[in-house]
Amino acid sequence: MSLLKLDHVSAFYGASQALFDVHFDVQAGEVVALLGRNGMGKTTTIKVICRLLRHRGGLVLLDGQDMAQVPAHRAARAGIGLVPEGRRCFAPLTVHENLIAAARPGDWDLPAVAEVFPRLAERKNQRAASLSGGEQQMLAIGRALMTNPRLLVLDEATEGLAPVIRQEIWAAIAGLRRQSGLSILVVDKSLRELGRVADRAVILQKGVSVWTGAFGDLDPDLTDRYLGV
Repeated sequence: MSLLKLDHVSAFYGASQALFDVHFDVQAGEVVALLGRNGMGKTTTIKVICRLLRHRGGLVLLDGQDMAQVPAHRAARAGIGLVPEGRRCFAPLTVHENLIAAARPGDWDLPAVAEVFPRLAERKNQRAASLSGGEQQMLAIGRALMTNPRLLVLDEATEGLAPVIRQEIWAAIAGLRRQSGLSILVVDKSLRELGRVADRAVILQKGVSVWTGAFGDLDPDLTDRYLGV
């Protein structure tokens, strides 16, 4: 059984339809890349998965459970850990306070997060507002891990970061894939880095799933047609 399954999902913002027919799944321990040009429905799909936006048609299942009536806080408790676009750390709180704010019992605790991101331990008493963009991104990922999720959702986790920090984040994601057995759904524009961590890819175009397959099967024709500028 899939850990996450979207079956012909549609969603609206008011009267405006954003998703028309999104369908894919994420298996336990699998990394899936959600791809598409800007405005094609990737972030909307993530909002639906995390229950920040209700879908109107189709099914969203987490480990077989219908999520239609599940509010966002219960989706988090059910095992969905979101690293949102733009990081959204609690700026007035320290690194330590950010990490424990949403912590739930499990293998991911402060020492485990510090092993992935040693900088967070070094800056545990600093306010999040004083961190660099890359450190805030590490904090956002660490905060999601502290919820001990079954599914980690990363929305543009390396956008706008310096190349050195980007590589550090990608190395951490690769480490999570190898060592933790987490299921991961990741949105990013860098096909080269995604190719090192993703098992499969899903491409969205105008709110519709238009291609799903092994990441290695993405060829120049597909990338030009659906991902090119």
